Amino acid sequence: MQYTLSVNGRQATVDVDPDTPLLWVIRESLGLTGTKFGCGVAACGACTVHVDGEATRSCSVPIESLGGKAVTTIEGLAPEGGRHKIQQAWIDAQVPQCGYCQSGMIMAVAALLARKPAPSDDEIDGEITNICRCGTYPRIRRAIRALAQG
Repeated sequence: MQYTLSVNGRQATVDVDPDTPLLWVIRESLGLTGTKFGCGVAACGACTVHVDGEATRSCSVPIESLGGKAVTTIEGLAPEGGRHKIQQAWIDAQVPQCGYCQSGMIMAVAALLARKPAPSDDEIDGEITNICRCGTYPRIRRAIRALAQG
């Protein structure tokens, strides 16, 4: 079937099965490879994107359920040719190690900070449930704190 969706502010039409996960539409049909496959069961968060501004684990969202909602991937987070303030905070705090989970982590943090510009440690722990196998959580918290202060 054909589905038209808004990804990063642009309309795209794809021809996929209705139960195709959004993750595979993003990566395979649209060629946007910043969103990663991690576990396939919405547990790790590597595939996190925004759907109508909400952090969403795209591996568990069938394309047929989007119904006109806007999708933002890591490629659409920053202004064209620029860097988002969270990406800069990540660099400043030297967050990435292997980097695999970072696009999903950044998208989860962007959604949190959009709702709560100065989250408490408990709010960070409760909402940022993405898994970083390298264990960069102290640097992630440092980057979030820097964003909340400035």
